[in-house]
Amino acid sequence: MVLLHLAVNRPGRMSALEQQRESPTSAAVLSWNPDDRPGREWVQIRIKSGLESEHAMFDGTTRLSTPRRARPSAGFIALALAAGLLGITACAGPDAPTPSADGPPAGNGRGGGRPDLPTVSVAVEPAARGDIATYYRATASLDPDKRADILARVSGVIERIVAEEGDQVSTGQALLHIEDAEYRHRATMARVDLEKQQARLNRAQKIFSQGLSSAEDFDTIRTDTASAAAALELAELELSYTDVRAPFSGQVVRRLVDQGQTVSNGTPLYSLADMRRLLARVFIPAKEFRTIRPDQPVRLVVSSTGDQLEGRIDLVNPLVDPASGTIKVTVEVRDYPVTTRPGDFVEVSIITDRHSDSLLVPRVAVVTERGQRSVFVVDGDTAHQRPVTVGFEDDAHAEIVSGLESGEQVVIQGQRTLRDGQPVKVLDALELDIEPAVEDASPSSTSAG
Repeated sequence: MVLLHLAVNRPGRMSALEQQRESPTSAAVLSWNPDDRPGREWVQIRIKSGLESEHAMFDGTTRLSTPRRARPSAGFIALALAAGLLGITACAGPDAPTPSADGPPAGNGRGGGRPDLPTVSVAVEPAARGDIATYYRATASLDPDKRADILARVSGVIERIVAEEGDQVSTGQALLHIEDAEYRHRATMARVDLEKQQARLNRAQKIFSQGLSSAEDFDTIRTDTASAAAALELAELELSYTDVRAPFSGQVVRRLVDQGQTVSNGTPLYSLADMRRLLARVFIPAKEFRTIRPDQPVRLVVSSTGDQLEGRIDLVNPLVDPASGTIKVTVEVRDYPVTTRPGDFVEVSIITDRHSDSLLVPRVAVVTERGQRSVFVVDGDTAHQRPVTVGFEDDAHAEIVSGLESGEQVVIQGQRTLRDGQPVKVLDALELDIEPAVEDASPSSTSAG
């Protein structure tokens, strides 16, 4: 038994046809049913010849699918086709359109078989002129302008904690105090020793002036006096180190010791940072060096909060790193919200090129299909698909180099389902995350770092 399906293009509906035409080697039209696709139907044909059978789908004389049980001869397939066509002709009736060799029969819709396109509601915006730029983008972390670990410079027991984490301190302000009794005693002893040496030097000077002592003896006494003075200075300096003070104005980031703890020279006590301005250090390719200059504005976006920051280039390293071929650029940020903190990651966007008085459209208006970019332009109540050449793009806009004129209305909502020549109804734009293209439009980036 061979069961064949033939598919033909035929508009309209066809009621089921049941025929049985059996013979030792015969083909019979079993049924005619509509396919899932509009204007396309299939016919079932059964061919019987011994134990051989096949189930296939045909479109005219083209096989569409073959779930095969056994391979029949070519004669069986030809017989099946003939029987199927006879069945189709019988079912269609005298008034049915006949398929031509050039394609499917003409339908009632526009364009020969193409149904009328429905009217689609869209929103439009005119193409306008403005400025647009490209950016080099890189990721960096925000660092404080100054940061230092405050270390103990003398040994002893911490007697008093003055500053806590988060405190704002100024230059020279006390942070903690180390017990100083021993260091005061050393300073007192050094002061007494210096006084003794000073008195001895005075007597030696009188004797030397009378010629009663040698110059060598006088020089020895004078050197001992100078050493005593230096010892006093060192003792007083060590005494001053018992009061740990801030080396610069900033904020206490960490307190690393507790009251009563014994510390030695070099023990970390505090971590202090000056966060009045934040710095982001990025490394850009050397080929972009010609577009980078100090004081150039920079845009930053905080990854954790989405906060947008404005910065400027503070320093540009004159040397190229031979290993990576990049140049270190330091970006300064002075104004930032309280939610932004040192250590946050940011996306840094540095302008690499700018186009002025360019024709701009909202970026959402540009449609890409099979590598071809286009926009839909509304003329009256019809949308026409227009191929365009796109230049710079940023977060909100796309620069149109060719294919569009200023003032033409481009579709910004509903364009994804539009077809060329489809009727449209223009409505007010819904709330979208886009900005109108104006003369002073703020540029954003397209060049990735």
